Amino acid sequence: MAKWTPKHEAPEPLEGPVVATITGGTILWFVLFLVQLPFYGWFADHGHTWWLWTCLAGAGLGCIGIWYVRRRDAAIKRDAARNEAAAEG
Repeated sequence: MAKWTPKHEAPEPLEGPVVATITGGTILWFVLFLVQLPFYGWFADHGHTWWLWTCLAGAGLGCIGIWYVRRRDAAIKRDAARNEAAAEG
């Protein structure tokens, strides 16, 4: 069987409001954690405490994600400004 190779170039990646998307998702995970927190006893009785900790882990990893995408966005803007300055000068 021959290996398949694409006959066209891959499209450019889509850029959108990445920082806002990651921030919104992080807030959602944290809100889900807070909403479930009063029911900790029920979750513990039924063996579902992992639901709470999953939401908290999502919020924590989202904070790392916010830090990452903000730095990435700043680096992209710096590079664009550097390229623009080099084109003018």
